[in-house]
Amino acid sequence: AGILAAVIVAGVPGIINGLLISRLRVPPFIGTLGMFGVARGVAFLLAGGTTVPVQNSWFALLGNGKFYGVPYLVMIAAVFVIGMHYLLSQTRFGQHNYAIGANVQAARRAGIDIRGHILRLYVLSAMCAGLGGALYAARFTAGAAQAGEPLLLDSVAAVVIGGASLFGGSGTILGTVAGALVIAVIQYGLVFVNVEPFWQFIAVGVVIIISVLIDQAQRRFSGGRQDE
Repeated sequence: AGILAAVIVAGVPGIINGLLISRLRVPPFIGTLGMFGVARGVAFLLAGGTTVPVQNSWFALLGNGKFYGVPYLVMIAAVFVIGMHYLLSQTRFGQHNYAIGANVQAARRAGIDIRGHILRLYVLSAMCAGLGGALYAARFTAGAAQAGEPLLLDSVAAVVIGGASLFGGSGTILGTVAGALVIAVIQYGLVFVNVEPFWQFIAVGVVIIISVLIDQAQRRFSGGRQDE
């Protein structure tokens, strides 16, 4: 029930973001950044600025238990990845998502409900974040308003390294998983050779910049080929 409540509550800022961006034409970066500040402030107010322990044996078991040696969280993540991969690659929702990301005007001419789709997309994204936050709390048997902040840069890096274009129209769930694994290898590799943690942020930032430059080069190359 607690996880379901987290998912539902997380959908509220998703609805607000979706309406701001799809109806009021607020730039997505500004809208989501502003909502991040609001949600973070509300979380701090509700928690009183402290870490809230979760004293529930079933919740702790979900976050730390194993089934024949496989952590429950890994199993949940695998099911989630498969489900999202199917949603993006095999459904009309996924096709519309790529179409809008590639060319909004062309998608509109094709009869796609741009505003409705963007709203649904932000709600889905927010609910997924709520699920992730609940499972994160289960893993550490505690909830903290600032718990996911160190992962912000990593999450962007995973998506970009995984092949998603910051300009829209491309990217896959499996690619994002691969990108997350690359980030993990980089970070644990630096720890293994006794590199200070601060260098991890630099390494991830450099990887993001390189990935974006490669994406831009590919777009220019494909654009040049089309012009020919």
